[in-house]
Amino acid sequence: AGGFATFPLITSQASTALAQHFTQDALLGEKSGSDAIDIAMDAYIYGYSLITTEVTRVQMSNVPALDGLHGPMGQFINVKRYPPADYRGVSAPNADTLYSAAWLDLGTEPMVFSHPDMGDRYFLFPMYSLWMPVVECPGARTTGGRAASFLLTGPGWSGQVPAGMKEIKSPTRYMLILGRTYANGTEADYAAVNALQEQYKLIPLSSFGKPFTFKAPPVDPNPGFSMTDKPQSVILSMSTDDYFNRVARLMGTVAPPPQEDRPMLARMARIGIVPGQPFDAAKLSPAVRETLRDLPQRALAVIGTGRSSLGAQVNGWTVTKGLGRYGTDYMKRAVVAAFGWPANLEEDAVYPNTTMDSEGRVLNGANKYTLTFAAGQTPPVNGFWSITMYEIDQGWWFVPNRLNKFTVSKRDNLKTNADGSTTLYFQRESPGPDMESNWLPAPSGDFIPMLRMYWPKPSSPSILDGTWAPPWIQRAG
Repeated sequence: AGGFATFPLITSQASTALAQHFTQDALLGEKSGSDAIDIAMDAYIYGYSLITTEVTRVQMSNVPALDGLHGPMGQFINVKRYPPADYRGVSAPNADTLYSAAWLDLGTEPMVFSHPDMGDRYFLFPMYSLWMPVVECPGARTTGGRAASFLLTGPGWSGQVPAGMKEIKSPTRYMLILGRTYANGTEADYAAVNALQEQYKLIPLSSFGKPFTFKAPPVDPNPGFSMTDKPQSVILSMSTDDYFNRVARLMGTVAPPPQEDRPMLARMARIGIVPGQPFDAAKLSPAVRETLRDLPQRALAVIGTGRSSLGAQVNGWTVTKGLGRYGTDYMKRAVVAAFGWPANLEEDAVYPNTTMDSEGRVLNGANKYTLTFAAGQTPPVNGFWSITMYEIDQGWWFVPNRLNKFTVSKRDNLKTNADGSTTLYFQRESPGPDMESNWLPAPSGDFIPMLRMYWPKPSSPSILDGTWAPPWIQRAG
């Protein structure tokens, strides 16, 4: 079926050409110190998504068998139920779609990914490179619900694509599939989705159509960093030398940079960061080396300042779009890696959230609130929408309540008003038995409602072009 080009994909000639930018004059000239520091900051931000994804890959997949949200490379990790009220794992948990995640190593041969007939159930399988952009997203929106198989190939592969399969080319050797399948939260629907999840298959091309038994790859006993700390903490604990050496090594082997990054590569080469070559900080001036000691902390602070630029404020809601594709916007990519890894394409999902009412006051469970969609103006989607309630406690978490209800959506059989509008209630106490379908229980303290819009309509009215926006939340008492 064809073979791979030999890694590293950055040739020695290309590395040498880049390294020619790395000269004593460039590094140690009278005015080079500030230049070197600026380049180092840009290089740190450039590599942040790559290091974040690689750390996450190792932490999730460097295990001998499936265990919770961890599983060996080449095997699906299927989440069978929504998290309980007391869940404190990943911030802003989901109660709309069940996850099916898998890390793939495409360095030996392609893999065939197959899913069964999904009927009219909403699903998506976004695929991410090590750099974090979405490579492709099979699903209800793009490929429809019929049973399908896809050939997932890595960089440098050439061969015959089997009939009936679409090839999806990963620009990096390792790739993540982060699938989501809609479930309405009932035991019957959980069972139906779990049956579908059991049919999500990953098979090496050479074994496709033949008997195949999965065998977990060997575990690396010394990955070089904590397997349990949060990726952001792991990265902060890396020295600047370690960080840049990891970036250079990954670029020279499993994550070749795209052609559009050539100007950045030439810039980084001036301080010795070259794909496939060791980074040697000793070649920098002593003053620069000293300044770079705390680069990880300073870079993360700079990345943090970019959070506000990701979203626009509309009726008090922060609406973030344009994720999943970054081009040369390395800052946006780093911000998403640090605070929202890995992110869907806006065509697949948009997640507006808010912390304020129509008077600009912070949302708090001491008060009662309403959100009213005018007749015919509920969120315009081709998939589905929901609003999830989160309390704020060093993260965003479900709100425990007697109904065990964390979201409100059309699946609650929402009641409409006489004029056709739909009013939702965000408050601690029930609005009354007749309106509990429209009630989203609030905590005693501050809270954040998040509107999830899957497969938003692309044309008016649409959140994508600004012709639709979620209405203000009104304080009722």
